[in-house]
Amino acid sequence: MNKKIPVRFFVITFLWSWLIWLPFVLAGFGILNISEDLMLSLSLPMVILGAFGPAVGAVYTVKTLEGNVGLKKFLKSFLDPGFSLKLWASIFLVLGLATFAAWYVPELFGFERVEMMLPSLYIFPVYWLVMVLLGGGQEEIGWRGYIMPLLESRFGLWTGNIILGLIWAFWHLPLWFIPGTLQTYMPFVAFTIGCIGLSFFLSWVIKKSNGRPLSGLIAHGTFNAFLPVFPPVIMEADVFQLRFWTLEILLLFTGILLLWQIAKQSNRKNRAT
Repeated sequence: MNKKIPVRFFVITFLWSWLIWLPFVLAGFGILNISEDLMLSLSLPMVILGAFGPAVGAVYTVKTLEGNVGLKKFLKSFLDPGFSLKLWASIFLVLGLATFAAWYVPELFGFERVEMMLPSLYIFPVYWLVMVLLGGGQEEIGWRGYIMPLLESRFGLWTGNIILGLIWAFWHLPLWFIPGTLQTYMPFVAFTIGCIGLSFFLSWVIKKSNGRPLSGLIAHGTFNAFLPVFPPVIMEADVFQLRFWTLEILLLFTGILLLWQIAKQSNRKNRAT
C-alpha cells in the first residue's frame, strides 16, 4: 500500500495526447483556421496518434525508472497470449451482449433502429484487429498494462480502478471539442460512468488471464469493434442518447459484478492463509 505512483506517466500521457489533439480543438473553437478538407483528412489519423499517449507514457516511465532491461521485460509481457479460450469467449460474450442489449432493447419500446455502421459483417475480423492495434486497444499498454497494478496496489482494488476510470475519462475530454468525432454526440457523464465500469471489467480480465496485459488490449479493442456493429449513439445533436446511457450503465453493473467475484476470491485466499 506504500508504492509510489509515477506522476511522470500521467504527465507524458496527457502531454502527448493533448498536444497532438490541441490544433483540432482550437479549430473546433474557431481559434485556429484549418480548412474543412484538411480537418477531414487529418483529424482521424491525429486522433489515433494521440491515443498512443498512454503507451508512450508507460514506455517513457519504465525506461527512465527501470532502464533498458526493465523496458524489454515490460514490452515482452505483451507478447504472451497464453490465456484460456474461456476468457476469450467471455470477453466477446460479455461485451457483445452488453452492446447488443443497449442497441436492440429500445426497439421493443418503439424506438427506431440505428443501422449498423460497418458496410458488411464480413469485414468485422479485420476491423476488430484494427481496433485492438490502433482503435483503443493500444491504450491498454499504459492504462491496464502499466498503471492499473500500481493504482490497485496503492489504493486498493475498487478505489484504484475508480481513480483510473475517472482519469481515463478526463484524458478523452479534448475529443468532445474536435468536430466530427463520435464523442461529440456522447454525454460525458455517461461516458465517465462507462469508463469506470470498463475499468472494473478490464481489471477482471487481466486477473483472469493471470496478469497477461495482452488480454486488456484484446478486451478494449473488442469493445470498440462492437460499437459500429450495434451502434449505441445517434449521430445527431440535441438527442437523448438512450442507448448510450443504457450501455454505460450496463458496463458499470457488469464490471461491479465481475470485480466483486475477484474481491471475494481474494478475501477467501487471505482468510485461508
